[in-house]
Formats: sequence, C-alpha cells, structure tokens
Amino acid sequence: MSANDPQDLKRIYETRFESTRQYRSRVWSILLGDFFQKYIGSTETVLDLGCGYGEFINQVQCGKRYAMDLNPNAPGFLEKSVTFLEQDCSQKWQLPEGSLNVVFTSNFFEHLPDKAALGRTLDEARRCLAPGGRLIAMGPNIKYLPGKYWEFWDHHLALTEESLKEAVTTRGFQVDRCEGRFLPYTMVNSPEYPLVFLRTYLKLRPAWSIFGKQFLVIARKP
Repeated sequence: MSANDPQDLKRIYETRFESTRQYRSRVWSILLGDFFQKYIGSTETVLDLGCGYGEFINQVQCGKRYAMDLNPNAPGFLEKSVTFLEQDCSQKWQLPEGSLNVVFTSNFFEHLPDKAALGRTLDEARRCLAPGGRLIAMGPNIKYLPGKYWEFWDHHLALTEESLKEAVTTRGFQVDRCEGRFLPYTMVNSPEYPLVFLRTYLKLRPAWSIFGKQFLVIARKP
C-alpha cells in the first residue's frame, strides 16, 4: 500500500531516480557483494518489497526472485527471471504461506500511509516466510533526520530502529540485528562518489556512527 496512487508513483520515480539509475545499480552491486549477500543463500527464494527499479533483486544471487511494487513502470526494469507482483503490500500477498526465505526491503516502509498498513504488511511477510526465514529492512531513521526526512513528497511514516524492532517483535519475529546507524541517508541530489569509498565505509564501523542516517533491522521468523 502507498499513500500515492500508481500514476503518482510513476511520476515520482521518474523525477527522482531516472538520472541516477545506472549509478544506483553499481552501488547496489557493492552493497550486495560486500554486505547483504551473506544473509541470502544461493538456493533461497527472495522477495524485494517495494522493488523500485530492481537494483537489488536484479543482482541478488538466489534460487527464485520476486518483486513487489505499485509503480506500473517497475516490470520494465526487472530481469526476465524476476516474478513481478503488482499489488498493495498491506493486502494478502499473491504467494503461498511459507514460500519465501527472505523478504528484503529498502527505503520503503516510510512510504506507507500509517502504522496499521505497516502492521498488515509485516503480518503478510511473516505468513509468507518459511520458519527461519528473514526480514531484512533498512530505511531512513527519523531520529537522525528530523527535518530532512520530510523533504521527500512521499514520506509519510516516521520510524526509528527501535520502533521497527518493537513492531516486528509484536508481529512474532525475533530480531537478530538492529542498527540505528547504517548507511548514509540518500543518493538523491548527492554526488556520485567513487565506489571504493562505499567499500571502505562498509568495513569501517566507526564511520557508521558519524555518517549513518539509515537503520538496519534483520529479524527472523521462529
């Protein structure tokens, strides 16, 4: 579910992301190879929730790939092997119970209209994950972005790592990792830094406490 209708999403994505799409893809290649891929097995089934232009799901190494979004343009950017689900994420997902090993989402929960929609989305993630399956969620942390958080037209739901941790715990997940400061805030209207900087940043945990403005929560279905 989004507070914006599909045509609004199409216009927002085109305005905000089209000019940096290739750079974003290269950034995600580093993020996967140097960090996220270790949480995802080569034979596992993965859903990218709020997939955008598919920078994550197109490059992740796994057995089967799904992507969910309401942007009608999204399928045109996805690899042919990715199954696209165009639906409201707060309604019942078009997937069987226990059919996923990983639900990944980046910079998506803040676009939901309210906490009730987020709660229903978490319920569906838990239903569709197999026992031991992981929810991996990152997003802007309102704790460190009190003003800049609202500079994006489609930001509606303000979250911190602790509020999301409590939300997933009340939905039956066990939290394995909770970082209040992970990545810097955004690539929108930012310089395209050399990717070696990102590789170095991921290895330097002290830098996270200075530049990190996004949370990372990794939770598991018992």
